[in-house]
Amino acid sequence: MKDVAYIALGSNLGQREVFLAQARVAIAALPGTRVLGQTVVEETAPIGPIAQGPFLNQMIAIETELSPAELLTELHRIEAEAGRARRLRWGPRTLDLDIVLFEHQSVQDEGLTVPHPELSKRDFWLTELAALRSARVD
Repeated sequence: MKDVAYIALGSNLGQREVFLAQARVAIAALPGTRVLGQTVVEETAPIGPIAQGPFLNQMIAIETELSPAELLTELHRIEAEAGRARRLRWGPRTLDLDIVLFEHQSVQDEGLTVPHPELSKRDFWLTELAALRSARVD
Protein backbone atom coordinates (compact mmCIF):
# COMPACT_ATOMS: atom_id res chain seq x y z
CA MET A 1 0.00 0.00 0.00
CA LYS A 2 1.36 3.42 -0.94
CA ASP A 3 1.33 6.08 1.74
CA VAL A 4 2.85 9.51 2.27
CA ALA A 5 5.50 9.78 4.96
CA TYR A 6 7.19 12.88 6.36
CA ILE A 7 10.85 12.46 7.24
CA ALA A 8 12.86 14.94 9.33
CA LEU A 9 16.52 15.27 8.39
CA GLY A 10 19.08 16.77 10.75
CA SER A 11 22.85 17.10 11.08
CA ASN A 12 25.15 18.92 13.47
CA LEU A 13 28.54 17.33 12.79
CA GLY A 14 30.92 17.66 9.89
CA GLN A 15 29.69 18.77 6.48
CA ARG A 16 26.10 19.19 7.53
CA GLU A 17 24.80 20.34 4.14
CA VAL A 18 26.49 17.40 2.41
CA PHE A 19 24.96 14.87 4.83
CA LEU A 20 21.47 16.27 4.23
CA ALA A 21 21.95 16.26 0.45
CA GLN A 22 23.23 12.67 0.48
CA ALA A 23 20.28 11.61 2.64
CA ARG A 24 17.78 13.17 0.22
CA VAL A 25 19.36 11.27 -2.68
CA ALA A 26 19.46 7.99 -0.73
CA ILE A 27 15.83 8.29 0.39
CA ALA A 28 14.69 9.09 -3.16
CA ALA A 29 16.45 5.89 -4.32
CA LEU A 30 14.58 3.61 -1.90
CA PRO A 31 12.43 0.98 -3.62
CA GLY A 32 8.86 2.06 -4.30
CA THR A 33 9.60 5.58 -3.07
CA ARG A 34 9.50 9.03 -4.60
CA VAL A 35 10.05 12.46 -3.08
CA LEU A 36 6.98 14.70 -3.22
CA GLY A 37 8.46 17.83 -1.68
CA GLN A 38 11.00 19.30 0.67
CA THR A 39 11.30 22.31 2.94
CA VAL A 40 14.17 24.73 2.98
CA VAL A 41 17.13 23.85 5.20
CA GLU A 42 17.19 25.84 8.43
CA GLU A 43 19.54 26.04 11.38
CA THR A 44 18.12 25.27 14.82
CA ALA A 45 19.43 25.00 18.33
CA PRO A 46 20.06 21.49 19.63
CA ILE A 47 17.42 19.86 21.82
CA GLY A 48 18.34 17.93 24.95
CA PRO A 49 20.81 18.02 27.83
CA ILE A 50 24.06 17.60 25.84
CA ALA A 51 26.06 20.73 24.90
CA GLN A 52 26.62 20.67 21.13
CA GLY A 53 26.57 22.73 17.98
CA PRO A 54 23.49 23.83 16.06
CA PHE A 55 21.64 21.55 13.66
CA LEU A 56 20.73 21.97 10.06
CA ASN A 57 17.18 20.64 9.68
CA GLN A 58 14.83 19.92 6.83
CA MET A 59 11.73 17.83 6.23
CA ILE A 60 10.78 15.89 3.12
CA ALA A 61 7.51 14.30 2.06
CA ILE A 62 7.77 10.97 0.30
CA GLU A 63 5.31 8.58 -1.25
CA THR A 64 6.42 5.05 -0.41
CA GLU A 65 5.34 1.46 -0.62
CA LEU A 66 7.61 0.60 2.32
CA SER A 67 5.98 -0.19 5.63
CA PRO A 68 6.91 2.04 8.57
CA ALA A 69 9.24 -0.69 9.92
CA GLU A 70 10.89 -1.18 6.52
CA LEU A 71 11.32 2.57 6.12
CA LEU A 72 12.89 2.85 9.58
CA THR A 73 15.36 0.07 8.74
CA GLU A 74 16.34 1.89 5.55
CA LEU A 75 16.70 5.23 7.35
CA HIS A 76 18.98 3.63 9.95
CA ARG A 77 21.08 2.18 7.12
CA ILE A 78 21.38 5.63 5.50
CA GLU A 79 22.38 7.15 8.86
CA ALA A 80 25.05 4.46 9.36
CA GLU A 81 26.42 5.09 5.87
CA ALA A 82 26.81 8.74 6.88
CA GLY A 83 28.88 7.72 9.90
CA ARG A 84 26.12 7.93 12.51
CA ALA A 85 27.00 6.06 15.67
CA ARG A 86 24.16 5.54 18.16
CA ARG A 87 26.18 5.90 21.37
CA LEU A 88 24.61 8.80 23.22
CA ARG A 89 20.94 9.75 23.22
CA TRP A 90 20.43 13.41 22.31
CA GLY A 91 24.13 13.63 21.37
CA PRO A 92 25.72 15.20 18.30
CA ARG A 93 25.31 13.30 15.04
CA THR A 94 26.33 13.38 11.42
CA LEU A 95 22.82 12.48 10.33
CA ASP A 96 19.49 12.04 12.08
CA LEU A 97 16.50 10.75 10.10
CA ASP A 98 13.16 10.59 11.89
CA ILE A 99 9.82 9.35 10.63
CA VAL A 100 7.58 12.17 11.80
CA LEU A 101 4.25 11.10 10.34
CA PHE A 102 2.49 8.80 7.90
CA GLU A 103 -0.73 10.10 6.36
CA HIS A 104 -2.69 6.86 6.78
CA GLN A 105 -0.78 4.73 9.29
CA SER A 106 0.19 4.92 12.91
CA VAL A 107 2.58 2.68 14.81
CA GLN A 108 3.05 2.03 18.51
CA ASP A 109 5.91 -0.47 18.85
CA GLU A 110 8.91 -0.66 21.14
CA GLY A 111 11.26 0.57 18.40
CA LEU A 112 8.97 2.92 16.49
CA THR A 113 6.15 5.32 17.28
CA VAL A 114 4.36 7.16 14.48
CA PRO A 115 3.36 9.96 14.71
CA HIS A 116 6.71 10.80 16.30
CA PRO A 117 6.23 11.32 20.06
CA GLU A 118 8.19 14.61 20.00
CA LEU A 119 6.19 16.16 17.14
CA SER A 120 4.12 18.49 19.30
CA LYS A 121 7.27 19.73 21.11
CA ARG A 122 9.18 20.78 17.98
CA ASP A 123 7.80 23.96 16.48
CA PHE A 124 10.08 23.75 13.46
CA TRP A 125 8.69 20.27 12.65
CA LEU A 126 5.13 21.54 12.94
CA THR A 127 5.92 24.46 10.62
CA GLU A 128 7.70 22.22 8.09
CA LEU A 129 4.94 19.63 8.19
CA ALA A 130 2.26 22.27 7.61
CA ALA A 131 4.22 23.71 4.67
CA LEU A 132 4.66 20.32 3.03
CA ARG A 133 1.05 19.27 3.53
CA SER A 134 -0.34 22.53 2.14
CA ALA A 135 1.95 22.49 -0.91
CA ARG A 136 1.57 18.81 -1.73
CA VAL A 137 0.15 17.88 -5.08
CA ASP A 138 -0.11 14.13 -5.67
